[in-house]
Amino acid sequence: MPEQKRGPIARLSGALMLGGSLLLLATALLTTASVLRRWLLDQPIPGDFELVQMGAGIAVFGFLAHGTLAGSHILVDSFTTWLPQRVQAAIDAFWNLVWGLVALALAWRMALGTLESLASDTRSMVLSVPIWPGIGLGALAFLATALAAGLAARRLLQGRPA
Repeated sequence: MPEQKRGPIARLSGALMLGGSLLLLATALLTTASVLRRWLLDQPIPGDFELVQMGAGIAVFGFLAHGTLAGSHILVDSFTTWLPQRVQAAIDAFWNLVWGLVALALAWRMALGTLESLASDTRSMVLSVPIWPGIGLGALAFLATALAAGLAARRLLQGRPA
């Protein structure tokens, strides 16, 4: 079977997932290096906890759109398994649209938070790293998640898997 052409939303969600995966790997390596340095030299890497907090948070945001398109979020179908497949798909599409609206609201609020953080020059405590890029990446990830939820709802209503 030929490989299906991926649209821009699927490519964006894949790129965010890959970036999130690499960032999570980097935070794991940073944690390992800091623990080893603390154990061997009695000196941790300065600001390691700040970098791990930011990196892990951004990484999780990167997984949301892909998880939405893949339909891999937690699903409770205890009361709908007896319904016809089309009705189940309509219910799933409805909840994907709700999730998309929530993600869109979160993207909007995080975009405002990005602008406020940039204007106030908010920085981390130890390393004095500006925090607005992390918030901005979160806003982008939520926007991509909202688009992915809309695409997943459309696919479900067309009778295709999300």
